[in-house]
Amino acid sequence: MNPYLVLSAEEMRAAEKAAMDAGTASAALMEAAGDKAAELIQRAWSRRPVAVICGPGNNGGDGFVVARELASAGWPVRVGLIGQREALQGDAKLMADLYDGEIAPFSPALLEGAGLIVDAIFGTGLARDVEGEAKAVIEAMNANPAPVFAIDLPSGVNADTGAVMGTAVQANRTITFHARKPGHLLFPGRALSGAIDIADIAISDEATMKAGVATFENHPALWGALFPRPRWGGHKYSRGSVMAVSGGPLNTGAIRLAAEGALRIGAGLVTVLSPSEAGPVHAAHLTAIMLRLSDNAEHLAAHLKDAERISMCVVAGPANGVGAKTKDNVLAVLNSKAGAVLDADALTSFADDATALFAALRPDDVLTPHMGEFARLFPEEIKLLERGAGKLAMVRAASEKAGCVVVLKGADTVIAAPPTGAGARVLINSNAPPDLATAGAGDVLAGFIAGLRAQGMDGFAAAGAGVWIHGAAGQVAGPGLIAEDLPGAVPAVLRQLFAPPQQPKPAAEPDQQGAAQQ
Repeated sequence: MNPYLVLSAEEMRAAEKAAMDAGTASAALMEAAGDKAAELIQRAWSRRPVAVICGPGNNGGDGFVVARELASAGWPVRVGLIGQREALQGDAKLMADLYDGEIAPFSPALLEGAGLIVDAIFGTGLARDVEGEAKAVIEAMNANPAPVFAIDLPSGVNADTGAVMGTAVQANRTITFHARKPGHLLFPGRALSGAIDIADIAISDEATMKAGVATFENHPALWGALFPRPRWGGHKYSRGSVMAVSGGPLNTGAIRLAAEGALRIGAGLVTVLSPSEAGPVHAAHLTAIMLRLSDNAEHLAAHLKDAERISMCVVAGPANGVGAKTKDNVLAVLNSKAGAVLDADALTSFADDATALFAALRPDDVLTPHMGEFARLFPEEIKLLERGAGKLAMVRAASEKAGCVVVLKGADTVIAAPPTGAGARVLINSNAPPDLATAGAGDVLAGFIAGLRAQGMDGFAAAGAGVWIHGAAGQVAGPGLIAEDLPGAVPAVLRQLFAPPQQPKPAAEPDQQGAAQQ
């Protein structure tokens, strides 16, 4: 079981079908899911009265299994059903029939005195807004002080988008099966899921991957083998060069944040390319980061000629100014051998001429918009979000249109690569603390990604690694962080990420232990 796999509702149904085609009965999958949920409840909570609230479909069937297992373990169990028992079908009906206790129509009285509420109302198959009786039940559950344990997904959360469909359960803990769903990682679903456990119900990863699944939770396990490490015999030129394009004299700080991020992440050389009038401002601040003057696109192109002999990436956009000059600089970068990470003004400058930008971009170039910049550059794709298709569909479409990697920044940053033979790969990031919502943090992120690109990582891997390290650095810096703190937190993150395994000390011989005690 791959713990970083993320499956849409449709992909999960395909994985279950593959398991059934291979000989596993659907009822056995339901039994396994309910058993795992009951086991987790018994590990996580002491014995107490439990109210299991079951819906009319397969999620309700999982709930009946949980009720049976807990009752057989001596837990006081009440079961409430939404809808009519006579309407139950298939495996859900089978599991209801196997439960020996009372199955009562739901009423708020079922929740009285409960020490735990099990949400087994709706799972991944929810396709319309919750209303009527189900809505009233969810509202009653949320008003109750007892903790809520959700089976598969908090009821009312869209499995593919994380959106609330009318109303949704606020869970303290959620168990899901075989793989996370996007709704567990995308807000607001992530905030409603509480702690998430993934249970193995014997669906094979091989069958799942044959369906072309290419969405994962961002984690070092996915890109760690590609992460550049200094080598004996290496030198600064072999560790890559980053060129950071600056704005005018009153707008210099953002690009220095990006430049320092690139240097801290391991680039051997980082140079700020500055307009002449901003040069003295930079010179007063820069030490290990170098400084060159560049007043127009022709100057910039000349500085990038070294990309023909050494690995180089350019970060452009932070506080560059919106307008023709920034557009010309960006096109000069994209016409060179250097890679590109484009942020902020480098994106907004093309809001009225996005086609020219997309025509020049290359597959390993990286765009790093926040939602406002994304909307200006991708006005058609943003409509997918408005129509309820969700953030993953929107960023995938943008990456395909731009022909490069797109990083949509936010609390649940999504990273998408353009479609290739491996499919349209997507990462959802989940380690960023809310403290990162501060001015300049995105500039540092652009620098991290550029630094990794300069060291040879492909655009998708560099974006995944840069975003994850950005989140980890935010955790290290902690509450009260400002953007300037993030580059300095990188060494602590990398030490932990790449610490050599510790050799356990051998146990002392019995006579040595006795001698030590004497």
